[in-house]
Amino acid sequence: MAAPGTVVTAVTATFGMDIVFSHAGDAIAAHAVLDTLAKHHHGCDAAILAISFDSGLLAARELLPIPVLGMTESALLAAAQHGRRIGIISFGEVSRGLYHEVFTRYGVPPLHPTLAGIRVIDIASTADYLSADKMDARIIAAADALASEGAQAVVICGAAMAGVARRLQPAISVPLIDCIASAVTRAEAMVAAGFQRPPRLRPAQTVGLSVELAALFEQS
Repeated sequence: MAAPGTVVTAVTATFGMDIVFSHAGDAIAAHAVLDTLAKHHHGCDAAILAISFDSGLLAARELLPIPVLGMTESALLAAAQHGRRIGIISFGEVSRGLYHEVFTRYGVPPLHPTLAGIRVIDIASTADYLSADKMDARIIAAADALASEGAQAVVICGAAMAGVARRLQPAISVPLIDCIASAVTRAEAMVAAGFQRPPRLRPAQTVGLSVELAALFEQS
């Protein structure tokens, strides 16, 4: 989905939960995001968080000298361009509460007029979640249900769902919004427009952080 000339470098945190589904896991993920960005942002023009709760997004924006984009935030902004009513597909009943908090933060809480509906596809295992054979039909059914309820665009949450919208779009009557693709497109636009970094935080001393992350606080 990236434009010609855009280079995407993927990095993964070295600590944290294998799957985030709780506030505790989200807090650890936020620390992992900051630590990973501190170590790898040099030489990059923008950074995208490939975690569907946009963990640590606001904190990263305070510390980094480049634009930092959340995948879910970017997708909801993209969906709004296709119409006033948005449908959302998320995965894992255990994560429903965290997702609702993320949607509320971005102005589309449950029962909000902008939100046509949320469909949660529960998953029995990580293997099922990553299996097109097991997921595709359920995603199509959820998107069709949301469209019948008035959704003019449907966001598919989850970093592991990158690319699914493009594959399934021919089977669905409304635009399917890919979170990662939305973030890539938005990052390119921000870089092209000339990103202006907001005022930095006052420098602060830290204890026990990685050398790279501590340096961001000290230079802020």
